[in-house]
Amino acid sequence: MNLPPYPSFPVLSSGVVTLRQVLPADSNSLFEISFYDARPAQNLTEAAEMQEKINADYQRGTSIHWAIVSAATAEVAGTVGYYRGFENGTGELGCVLKPAFRGQGLMREAMKLAIKFGLTEMQLTEILAVTTKQNVPANNLLEKLGFRKTVYLPDGELVYRYS
Repeated sequence: MNLPPYPSFPVLSSGVVTLRQVLPADSNSLFEISFYDARPAQNLTEAAEMQEKINADYQRGTSIHWAIVSAATAEVAGTVGYYRGFENGTGELGCVLKPAFRGQGLMREAMKLAIKFGLTEMQLTEILAVTTKQNVPANNLLEKLGFRKTVYLPDGELVYRYS
């Protein structure tokens, strides 16, 4: 397996989005979707602290976190990355998109880039994604991308697998 950290942070692009490292200047635009361990940031200071933890996780080789930048507007639209796992060739893929950018195909493109990177560059053999039953758009997207629903957790979460 070829896991983080990398000599230079990987930048991935399609005609629709670019995935790049989250920069300190992105803090204000990402505040509304800043999470760490499924807990949302309550203020900008907390969002910055969460990003520091994510950066430390990357340096430890346990995650990689990209900003999703819209090619049409050059705005940061969300985040995507592998946040847990890597044991036994498995990575957990997570994503969040700002409400203003939903329905434009940005997350689909971002996820396709991240999946390809996970399989080819990181050499993962399996990718997991966890969501809730209520998150119908995420469930539909995962299924369109080839994920299979495999586990219903007691708290209402669903686990999808891509392999």
